[in-house]
Amino acid sequence: MNTEMFYTFDENEKPLDRMPSGGGFCGILESVGCIGDSLASGEFESISADGVKGYHDMFYYSWGQFMAREAGFTARNFSRGGMTAKEYLESFGQANGFFDSSLACKAYIIALGVNDILNQHQPTGRFGDSADSGSFAGYFGELVRRYRQISPGAKFFFVTMPKQYAADDALRREHAELMYDFARRYDNSYVIDLYRYAPPYTGQFREKFFLGGHMNPCGYRLTAKFFISYIDYIIRHNMEDFMQMGFIGTDFSYPQKK
Repeated sequence: MNTEMFYTFDENEKPLDRMPSGGGFCGILESVGCIGDSLASGEFESISADGVKGYHDMFYYSWGQFMAREAGFTARNFSRGGMTAKEYLESFGQANGFFDSSLACKAYIIALGVNDILNQHQPTGRFGDSADSGSFAGYFGELVRRYRQISPGAKFFFVTMPKQYAADDALRREHAELMYDFARRYDNSYVIDLYRYAPPYTGQFREKFFLGGHMNPCGYRLTAKFFISYIDYIIRHNMEDFMQMGFIGTDFSYPQKK
C-alpha cells in the first residue's frame, strides 16, 4: 500500500477535488457541534392543501448527522431554523443548555450569517466588534469566544455562504472575508469556503438539490460530502495541528518540536 497518498498531494489540489470514502480524516474529530440555522438543521418546507407553508427541522437529514454517520463521530445539532448569532447568544443557547460544559465538543462547525446579514439586514461589522455594536461580527465573535472557553483547544470551522444571487453577492463576499479574518485571529480555526469552492446554488444545482427555499434530502447529503471533503483537505494540509485531537478536553499533552 502506498501510504504517501495520505500525506502528499498536488500543490494545486482544491478543497473539493477529492471526496474521501468513509469520512476520510474527519473520523478523528470524535464530537462535533453543528451551530447554525435551517440549513444546519435539515429543514424541509411543506405546503398544505390551502397553500400554507410549513418549516420542519428534521435533524436526521442535517449535514451534521450525515457526516456523523459516514465518518463515525458524534454530531450535536446546536441549531434551529431561522437562527441568528444574536438570538443564539442572547437566548437560544442558554435556554437549550448548549453552553453546558457537559456538551463540550472537540470541534465546531459554525454556519451562521444568512438570517443575520441577508434577511435581518444586520451590518456585517468586523473582527473586534462587541456584541453591543449590533453587528453580526460582534455577536458571532462573542459566540465563538463562549465556545472557546467551554472547550479549550477545540477546532473551529467557519462556513462561508455559497454564491447564489447577484443582488446579494457583495454581502456574501463580505461575510466570507470576515470568516477568514476570524480564522486568522484565532488559533485552531479554519474556513470552509463554500463561496469560493462550492458550485453556485442556482440553475440545475437548485433544481436537483432544493425543495422550495431549502434543500431536499440529497442536497443535505451533498453538503455533508462537501464538508467531509473540505475538512479532510484541511487536516491533510495541516497534519501537525491535528496530532493531539485525542487530548482535547483532557489535561494531557505531548510536547512537539518547535
